[in-house]
Amino acid sequence: MKMKGKRIGQWALLAVICLSFSIGETFAQKKDFANLARYAKENVALPTPAKKEKRVVFMGNSITEGWVRTHPEFFKTNGYIGRGISGQTSYQFLLRFREDVINLSPALVVINAGTNDVAENTNPYNEDYTFGNIVSMVELAKANKIKVILTSVLPAAAFGWRMEIKDAPQKIQALNARIEAYAKANKIRFVNYYKAMVAGDNQALNPQYTKDGVHPTGEGYDIMEPLIKAAIEKAL
Repeated sequence: MKMKGKRIGQWALLAVICLSFSIGETFAQKKDFANLARYAKENVALPTPAKKEKRVVFMGNSITEGWVRTHPEFFKTNGYIGRGISGQTSYQFLLRFREDVINLSPALVVINAGTNDVAENTNPYNEDYTFGNIVSMVELAKANKIKVILTSVLPAAAFGWRMEIKDAPQKIQALNARIEAYAKANKIRFVNYYKAMVAGDNQALNPQYTKDGVHPTGEGYDIMEPLIKAAIEKAL
């Protein structure tokens, strides 16, 4: 009886393990980590670029998404395409880079990554991993004959949703220095939003350009727009 009871217990445990795997797999299948669905319809509806068209895609997070929402005329007038998704890290950018950049056949991509990596939105911050994700996007773009502009992470003294992170300014400065050095070594244009928008001893985003210390207001985008537009015109 003891042996029989032991076997029943083992089978019960095995059943629980199998059930947990099944539930986990079902959850994973329904989870769109990179949010590929966000721009799926817009991507399908976007026509193939005309012969002389030099399409430009902006890959980013809420700073890019908010830019399109705050200053839609900047994108519409210049024919720029925004592919920013709020809260995303470079890991998610890399996963959706083919769908939201390569498959749109742009002449150039503007990459703004790093804010949410430092804020640890998806995992603990690792500068090597974040930098590696940026390099991988550059390599993918180059392999598909897409020009690249790399941009600095915007300044931030702290993140309102992750106040336990106390060294954001130092991490942002270190990542920016690394991105800039990589761009210089590989003859890639680099746009330094940081230098134009930082203020104070705490290396914060200038309060004239933000309400929450992280996201630019319309006045902040007014600073960014001539910088990126000049770089795009030179690159193309």
